[in-house]
Parts: sequence; structure tokens; C-alpha cells
Amino acid sequence: MVVGYHPLTSRTKQPASIDSAETPMKLMATAIMLLALASTQSFALTHEQSQAKIKGIELYNQYKAISAIEFLKIAADGGDDEALYYLGESIRKNNRYLTQEAQKAYEESAKKGNIYSMIRLGGAEQDLCVTMKNCSPSEQSPEGWMNEAKKLATDQASHGNAESMYLLWEITGNDEWLEKSAEKGFALAQFRLATKYQEGGGVFLLPSRRSDEIEKWMKASAENGYPPAMMGFAAARLEKADFSSFRTWNEKAADSGYVSAVFGYASYIGEVEPKYGFTSDPVTSYALLSNLLELDGGGNVINNVNDVLPEVEKNLSKEQIGKAKDLAKTWKANHPPLSFFPDKLGY
Repeated sequence: MVVGYHPLTSRTKQPASIDSAETPMKLMATAIMLLALASTQSFALTHEQSQAKIKGIELYNQYKAISAIEFLKIAADGGDDEALYYLGESIRKNNRYLTQEAQKAYEESAKKGNIYSMIRLGGAEQDLCVTMKNCSPSEQSPEGWMNEAKKLATDQASHGNAESMYLLWEITGNDEWLEKSAEKGFALAQFRLATKYQEGGGVFLLPSRRSDEIEKWMKASAENGYPPAMMGFAAARLEKADFSSFRTWNEKAADSGYVSAVFGYASYIGEVEPKYGFTSDPVTSYALLSNLLELDGGGNVINNVNDVLPEVEKNLSKEQIGKAKDLAKTWKANHPPLSFFPDKLGY
């Protein structure tokens, strides 16, 4: 990753060996399994609905909210609470405010017990629709929805649910819940705790102690499979001149399909004399960069690719470019879909 390309912010809301040829396949299998598993949360979806949900969330995670809507509606028709949540998110983000259609999707999801939808409805008082004076009537007040979210999350947290502990932090702002969730192993909470310390949160007598805690939680989150944390931990190792770990975690994050990591890794290996001990591999660099061109929704990555790709291409023969195009197809088939890994409760 190009240092500084992906700033670690507080709302950006078991490691396999990087040398293992099975790593990309394992990552892809894990990503598909997690998406497929979510399909069983509310109702048993048909095969078509399940596949539509996976595709819809994939597009949403690529900042293609408009394209995602068609697929998410298919899954939402099957009564899936998570598909309904992402449908609401896609509609809201496409319109930039809480429309009646988005609110309906959130409410249907919330009534099925989806805490994320309850939180979104609970924050309606801060939505742009208030300023525009066109908010739709709700089945209950924002305060009522937030109380429902807190009640359900508290119950689940009392049974050891680490994600619900994290959601209680989102609801209450009480850092104890963030710490409990991190201690329980929830990767996003571990990442949030690391970035909180990075931004000056917490009390530490010695600066070195703060640095140690940042690295501790960033590493924990990375090892639990959260790609932005992989890049955060890589950056921490770079600061200590541990180039080997820096390379390893860059490559692992790229294997996960994380857009920032794919771009950064491809940029490094595309150079004639790469920094940080990377091995020059312009063919693979071209393949990865060309795959990123499909991200024509948001994120501005295409502008970065258009700056770097011509520099890599000018050093390749026609035969090498042909090999790179074939490799691009192989890479895409054997790795998880490209994703910006947006914060599920982000705006």
C-alpha cells in the first residue's frame, strides 16, 4: 500500500501464511461463507434470492449503490433482514436522505430484529430529510427505535455476543462496551479501539505504552481478518522498519480484495526498483490495476489507477500485456470480490 493512501480514521468503520497458495482461495471461501450464512438469519432464501443478496452486498461494498438495489430487492422480497438493511442503505445513499422507500426497508428489517436498522431509524432526527422537511411518518419515534436497539443489544451482549457489545458502544458512546467487544475478539471493535488510541483517546502515562496498545489491537484485528486493520498493522511495522512484516500484511490485505491494499501492492511491484523489499513484477501489477478499473462507482480509485497503470504498461511488451490480461481473469476468479470494506453504520 502506498503510505498515506488510506488514512486510518475512526469511521473507516487466524492469519494464513502468505506463501501458501491456498490463502486466496481460503479468503474467498470465507467471504462467500459469511455472506451466505447471513442469508439464513431471518428466512430461508431461495437459491436465486441468496445469490442476489451476495451480489447486491458485493456491489454495495464497491460503492455501487444504484446497481446494488436491483439485486437487494430480490433478496428483500424473501424477507431477509440484512438484505432489507442494505436495501435501505443503498436507497438512502443514492438519494442522500432517508426516503419513504428506504425507511420502509429499514422498518421491515428492524421488525425482524436487525439492530443496525433500528440504529439507523433511531438516528432519523439527524437526517437531511429533517432539513428538507420531507421526512416520512414512522411506525415509532426515533427514540423508540433506539430504545429497541439498546434493549436487544443489551440482551445479546449479556449472552456474550461481541458484535452486540460493539453496537452498544455505537448506541451509548460508552467506551467500556468497545473495550469489552475488543476483548471478546470482534475485529471491528479491535480496529476501532486501535484507531481511538491513535487519535489521542485513552489515558497513557508513557507514549510508548500508547504505541504498544495501538499495535496490539491493530494486530489482533488483522489476525481476525479485518483488511483495514491488516494495513494499519502493516503501517505500524513499517514505522519500526520491519519491512518483511510490512510486505506480508500488504500482500495478505490485497489477497482479501481490499481495494486500497490491491492498489498499493500493485503500485509497489509495478516499479522497476520497488521500495521496502518488494520484488518487481510488472505483469502482476498490470493485472491487479486493470481489475480495479471495474470500480466505476465511487471511491475515486480509478483516478489513481489511471495515473499508475500507464507507467507500468510502458515497460511491458505486447506478450507481457497479454499474459497480464489472462492473469487478471485468473486472479478475479480465485480471490474474494474487490471491496472498500465500508463501515456498516457509516455515512
